[in-house]
Amino acid sequence: MKKLFVFATLTLFFSLSNLTVQAQCDASAKTAKVMHVNDVSLPDIVDLAVSTDFLSTLVAAVKAGDLVDVLKGDGPYTVFAPTDEAFAALPAGTLSSLLKPENKDQLVSILTYHVVPGKIMSTDLSNGQKATTVQGSDISVMIKDGKVMINDAQVTAADIKADNGVVHVINKVILPPAK
Repeated sequence: MKKLFVFATLTLFFSLSNLTVQAQCDASAKTAKVMHVNDVSLPDIVDLAVSTDFLSTLVAAVKAGDLVDVLKGDGPYTVFAPTDEAFAALPAGTLSSLLKPENKDQLVSILTYHVVPGKIMSTDLSNGQKATTVQGSDISVMIKDGKVMINDAQVTAADIKADNGVVHVINKVILPPAK
């Protein structure tokens, strides 16, 4: 009986010691992860777009509109970023026309219609929500069957964090209402 008691006590002691060591390891791992995340700086919105192959047309448009410095600014900004395919779906000749210097104002109007001041994560969006863009007009949020729509563009990738905001990829170029 005494041997059983000693065995049980030792087993309990080693089990508790193992849990303590495991908890210390887990805590160290969490601390290391937090330190690692905090040590790594995120790219700004422009650098994020530059490093994303399917946003190269957006990058060219931002450069043509002289908006690089703005989107590299402090922000925060929420950008609804159309893909290259979204730009390619515009009527023939539209993109090349927008990229001409004489159409810069129209290009800037369209691009700034894709930007909302502040950092809006997907969990902050609600059905029927309106948000005022940098361009000055509102965009509408619609959520149906698990799909998030910004006006008539579907969000295909959400919550891509940048140092100065967040990017949500959309499958269509959204156009501001005619004034």
